[in-house]
Amino acid sequence: MTSSSDRSLAVDVHTPKSYEIRTYGCQMNVHDSERLAGLLEDAGYVRAPEGADGEADVVVFNTCAVRENADNRLYGNLGHLAPKKARRPGMQIAVGGCLAQKDRDTIVKRAPWVDVVFGTHNIGKLPVLLERARVQEEAQVEIAESLEAFPSTLPTRRESAYAAWVSISVGCNNTCTFCIVPALRGKEKDRRPGDILAEVEALVAEGVSEITLLGQNVNAYGSDIGDREAFSKLLRACGSIDGLERVRFTSPHPRDFTDDVIAAMAETPNVMPQLHMPLQSGSDTVLKAMRRSYRQERYLGIIDKVRAAIPHAAITTDIIVGFPGETEEDFEQTLHVVREARFAQAFTFQYSKRPGTPAATMDGQIPKQTVQARYERLVALQEQISWDENKAQVGRTLDLMVAEGEGRKDGTTHRLSGRAPDNRLVHFTKPAQEVRPGDVVTVDITYAAPHHLLAEGETLDVRRTRAGDAWAKRNAEPAQPASVMLGLPQIGAPAPLPAATGGCSAR
Repeated sequence: MTSSSDRSLAVDVHTPKSYEIRTYGCQMNVHDSERLAGLLEDAGYVRAPEGADGEADVVVFNTCAVRENADNRLYGNLGHLAPKKARRPGMQIAVGGCLAQKDRDTIVKRAPWVDVVFGTHNIGKLPVLLERARVQEEAQVEIAESLEAFPSTLPTRRESAYAAWVSISVGCNNTCTFCIVPALRGKEKDRRPGDILAEVEALVAEGVSEITLLGQNVNAYGSDIGDREAFSKLLRACGSIDGLERVRFTSPHPRDFTDDVIAAMAETPNVMPQLHMPLQSGSDTVLKAMRRSYRQERYLGIIDKVRAAIPHAAITTDIIVGFPGETEEDFEQTLHVVREARFAQAFTFQYSKRPGTPAATMDGQIPKQTVQARYERLVALQEQISWDENKAQVGRTLDLMVAEGEGRKDGTTHRLSGRAPDNRLVHFTKPAQEVRPGDVVTVDITYAAPHHLLAEGETLDVRRTRAGDAWAKRNAEPAQPASVMLGLPQIGAPAPLPAATGGCSAR
């Protein structure tokens, strides 16, 4: 709980300070950063303009610890800010997230110009810690060992007017040998269903029409409250919320993916025909070494059941190449699953040691050259499958929710971009009438590329929505500084597959 003395520490509203948040890692970190932005604005800070590059009064790093070079990346960025801070008295730097939870006091020892270090369990304390550091003129390091408040209960500054994250649980009960997340975010803790639904209803009342249910292991929801069917019940309950057009969730675990969830997806109209189901490896031997509690047959069985119930479902995945001990035969088993599952897209990662995980010290570490060669073979196979699966969409008529900022070439091509129900990215010809992000258009798909679709003909229909109204209202207000800079791929159809630079692929 925040003490009365903590509450007395407040930013002077007559001299608002600017802030910048740099986010790295998984979707949970993106969600947390929206809350950090909300907390800072609630305390009187204003967002720095786009391209501030460390010129804000407060720079916050929301870190990720799942890759081997995460700390090098952080300390490199902190070193870049050190001379800027020396030139600007009063500037503050804060470090939070998974790396802060892991390294704690090490951060201020290696970078003594950092003012605040906070962990994954106490993001709500950031404004207080910043003010305390200013008043006491010394670094504040505060790492809570258990969750103080669900992030979703904190003030927020959402990146989108029409789509929102809703956290249903935090933490993870799995013990995957490549993943450090459970050690940093703790055991799974579930929110009460009523609290989740109340948040969703409040968001819809604000104009949000798409929500993504978020958890480290989202479909294990209910284990903490003693109801194994709680997640499917939650999906069905979302189906009864008037005005909620699209429901998605990420990321599930094959171990907990049960038939009642498949039925709820198929029978709830606003639950989208999309599933992100991490594979990690197609080899039973490697899966056992990873402590993944399923095998190839179980995984492919889930895919078959989903496709039988939801024929047009787009299934995406995560795959790790080069896990310690992986043989050529093991890798061929991964290629076999990719051919059988026919994923719409895959986030493909070259194995990277996560310090503090069992896999980091396992025998049989694979030479970089071998990992790179396998990675390239896998990417080539998946690229062809993605293209083939997208070609199968040509000729279909789809309803797209118009997106903001997802078509980098839209300005020169005179197109707009949107997401299909299965979350495929579609670029479409700009219609004569006004179309706003959050509105829905109906188009015919005319062309397919591996990572996007085109609708080159006339737009068949435009439906103005409350979500579009919400976007228009936000943009009609006094101009807000630009958005949080994010260092990760977006949910949904990923960009072309480079070696991963961050993110929790551990689900």
